[in-house]
Amino acid sequence: MAEKTASLAGRAYERIRQNILNLTYPPGMPLTEAMLTEELNMSRSPVRSAIQRLEAEGLIISDYHKSMTVKELTDQDISEIYQFRELMETAALKLIFSSGRNEEYSYRIEEKVVRMCALEHDLYEWQQTDNAMHMEIISIFGNSRINKIYENNLSELLRIGQYSVKNGMNISKTNESLRKMVRYMREGSYEKSCRVLREGHLITGRDSALKERG
Repeated sequence: MAEKTASLAGRAYERIRQNILNLTYPPGMPLTEAMLTEELNMSRSPVRSAIQRLEAEGLIISDYHKSMTVKELTDQDISEIYQFRELMETAALKLIFSSGRNEEYSYRIEEKVVRMCALEHDLYEWQQTDNAMHMEIISIFGNSRINKIYENNLSELLRIGQYSVKNGMNISKTNESLRKMVRYMREGSYEKSCRVLREGHLITGRDSALKERG
């Protein structure tokens, strides 16, 4: 019985978490145990366990009245995350070139970009692959602490990225700019590659995400 409850709690966690990350439950949306148990067709026990786990991860916020909401994404959250990404990823790209591995990394990044092009009409999966592409860039550091920081922010990155697209960032143009970055990497141009990454992707994504959200 305990194993069955644990299995149900795991399923409840995955379903609720995905609904938060794909914006089915958008930031600020009120949640109740009754609503979730009905939607998931489960008893309250596994749903309550899932909620506690998502609260620990910071995806669900509860107040002292026991009301629950999906964690908001503030403008400060978005600005800080993109500032961190710009600092880390431009430095990583510079290291890729200075270490003479720009051609190698162009193929590693291209593999993700090709998949992004194939997922153009699936926003959630496209954003997951985009995150994997950025993880590929920072892998040059070989730094587990930096990787951990990115991993700890993946849930926010997924939601922020989808906001960017919903608020005007064009997936086709983004894919095309990344293909240019790959080409510039093979040509050995750090400046052009960095400009595409910074201006054509990171700044565009940040500015789109910071538009009025609703």
